[in-house]
Amino acid sequence: MNLSLVIVAFAAFITPMILAKFKVSLLPSSIAEILVGIVLGKSFFNVIHETQVLTTMSTLGVILLLFLSGMEIDFSLFKKSDTSTALAAKRAENSSDRSPLFAAGVGYTLTVITAIILAVLLKITGLFSDMFLAAILLATVALGIVISVLKENELLGKKIGQTILLFAVLGEVIPLIALTVYTSVKSGHVGTLWLISLVFLAAAFLLFRFRNFFTHFQKYTKSTTQLDMRFAFLVIIVLVVLAETVGAENILGAFLAGIVIKLLEPEETTQQKLDAMGYGFLIPFYFILTGAKLDLPGLLSSKTTLVLIPLLLVAFFITKLPAYFGFKALFGKTNSFAATMLSETTITLILAATTVAQNIGAMSAAQSGAFIIAGILTCLLGPLFFKRIYHPEHEPAVKTSVHLIGASLTAVNAAHGLPDDWYSIKMYTDNQGRYDAYKGVTDITYLDSMEPEKLIKEEIFDTDVLVLAHRLAKDNYDLALAAKKYGVPRVLLRLDTQDPDEAQKMKAELEKKNIEFFSTFTTGVGVLRAAIQSPELLRLLTSTDAEIFEIRLTNSIYSGIELSELPEIQNIVISRIVRDQQFLPPRGNTQLQLGDHLLLSGSRKDVANLRQLLNNQNSVEA
Repeated sequence: MNLSLVIVAFAAFITPMILAKFKVSLLPSSIAEILVGIVLGKSFFNVIHETQVLTTMSTLGVILLLFLSGMEIDFSLFKKSDTSTALAAKRAENSSDRSPLFAAGVGYTLTVITAIILAVLLKITGLFSDMFLAAILLATVALGIVISVLKENELLGKKIGQTILLFAVLGEVIPLIALTVYTSVKSGHVGTLWLISLVFLAAAFLLFRFRNFFTHFQKYTKSTTQLDMRFAFLVIIVLVVLAETVGAENILGAFLAGIVIKLLEPEETTQQKLDAMGYGFLIPFYFILTGAKLDLPGLLSSKTTLVLIPLLLVAFFITKLPAYFGFKALFGKTNSFAATMLSETTITLILAATTVAQNIGAMSAAQSGAFIIAGILTCLLGPLFFKRIYHPEHEPAVKTSVHLIGASLTAVNAAHGLPDDWYSIKMYTDNQGRYDAYKGVTDITYLDSMEPEKLIKEEIFDTDVLVLAHRLAKDNYDLALAAKKYGVPRVLLRLDTQDPDEAQKMKAELEKKNIEFFSTFTTGVGVLRAAIQSPELLRLLTSTDAEIFEIRLTNSIYSGIELSELPEIQNIVISRIVRDQQFLPPRGNTQLQLGDHLLLSGSRKDVANLRQLLNNQNSVEA
C-alpha cells in the first residue's frame, strides 16, 4: 500500500520535469500522467496497485478537476453588458458582428446533432448498443486540456481563444448534465430526478448568501486559518455530498461548486492556492491511477476493443468537424480548422463517464477501455494538429474604455493627456455652459439627467473605468455606488466636501466597496510635499516627456518569473511593485505574481510592448 503511494507521488513529481527536460511541449501533462500510469500499472511493470488510500485520493482528484474546470469559465462572455472582458472582446472584433458565444453555440449545436447521428449508427451496426450514452461521450470536450493549450500559446485573451474556450465549456457542461440525467434514469431513480434541481438551488443559495465573502474575508483570516480555502472546500463538500444524496454524480456538485466560487470573484491568490492544491497534488493522482488501472494487453487481446478503438477515434473526430462552420463565422479557413482540431480533445468526462457506466452495468470493461484509449489519442492528435495549423491573425489593440462624468478644466486636460492608442475616452456633463465650452475640443455629451437608471440606459456605465469629477461630492458618491453595483470594474471619484463627518462616512463605505477616491485638497498637499522633498519628482509628475506608467500582470505565463527575466526590462525602470495593497521594493530576483501592479518609467514604445505582454488576459490556470 505505502509503496504504491510513494511511486504515484514520485511519478507525479518527475513527469513534468521529464517533459521540460526533453522539451516535449506538444504533450499535455494530464495525458503524460495517464501514459506514465499505463507504464507503471497493470499494462507493463505492475508496480502500482489500487488501494483504498489511492482510490480516495483519485476520487478527490477528479472532484477538484471538475471544481477547477468550473472556476475556469469566464462568465463575462455571457453577459449582455459590455463591461470588463466582454467589452474588450467586443471592441477587439474586426468587421464581424458575430460574438464568440454565437460561434461557439452554433459549433456545439452542430456537434451534438452529429453525435446523435453517429450514436444511432453505432447502435444500428451493433458496435455499441447504448445510443444515449454514446451520444454523451462523443459530444464531450476536455476543458482542462483545451485551456492548457490556449494558455501555453497565450490565446486566452484573444477572440479565437475565447471562442474555443466557450466551445469547450459547452462540451463539458452539457454532457455533464446529460450524464447526470442518464445515470438517474438507468439507475431507476426517474421519480426522484427532480431532486437534482436541489443541487442547483443549493448552489444559488450559497452564491446569494456569501456574495460579499471575498470582499470582507481579509478582516477575519490569517496565515494559520486560510479562511478563503476553508470556504472553498466547504462549498465543494456541501454540493458534492448533496449531489450524491439526491442521486446525481459527485462531479456535478464539484463543477457547480467551481462556478459558485468563480462568481463570488475570489482574489487571484485564492485561485492560485486552489490550483496548487488541485494540479500540484490530487489531480495527478487521478490521472496516473486512471492509466495504472488500464490493462492494455488484456484490452488489446479483445477483438471488440481492437475494432472499437479506431472506429471511436474516427467518430470522435467526425463529431467535432461540423464545429468548423461555427468557427468560420469569426475566423479564416485555416484557423477555423485549427480551432476544430483543438476542440477534438476529449478525456476528462470520458474517464468519469466510463467509470459511472461500468458501475451501473451500462458498459463493459472492453468498451470502457476502447473509449478511454480513443480519448487519449484525441488528446495527443488534437493539440498537435492545432499547433501545426494555427497562424496568428492580426487583432487590433484593445483600448481601455474611460468614461468621465463632469467636465472640469482639470478633467478635460487630464483626458487629453492620456495616450490615444491606449485609451478610448468619452466625457459627459449636465452643465450646459461646460458642454458649450468643450464640445468643439473633446468628445463630450450633454446629459439632461444624472439618475443612475438614465446612465445605465445610455450605456454610460458600460466602460472599463468610470471617473466621476462632478462638482458635487454627494452626486459623485451616489453614482459611484450605483456604478459599482452595476458592475463597472473600476470607479474613481473626486470627493470634495466641507463636512468632515460626512466625508469620513463616505470614505468608509467607498473603501468597503473597493472604490477609489481622491480630494483636491489632499492631492494638492501630497504634490506640494513631494515637491519639497523630491524636486525632480515634481518635474516627473508634470512633464510631458517623462511619464510614470502602471501595468497590471494578468498573463499567467509571466507569473513566478523573476523581474530580471522580463522582456524589454533593460530599457525600463521599475520603481515599485504593488501587491495586496503593499508597496514592495523591486529587485532582480523578485518573483512576479498574478495581480501585481508595476509602477515604472521608460519610453512609451518600450512600455507599450511590455504592457502588451503582461496585460494579456491569459490568467486562467490549467
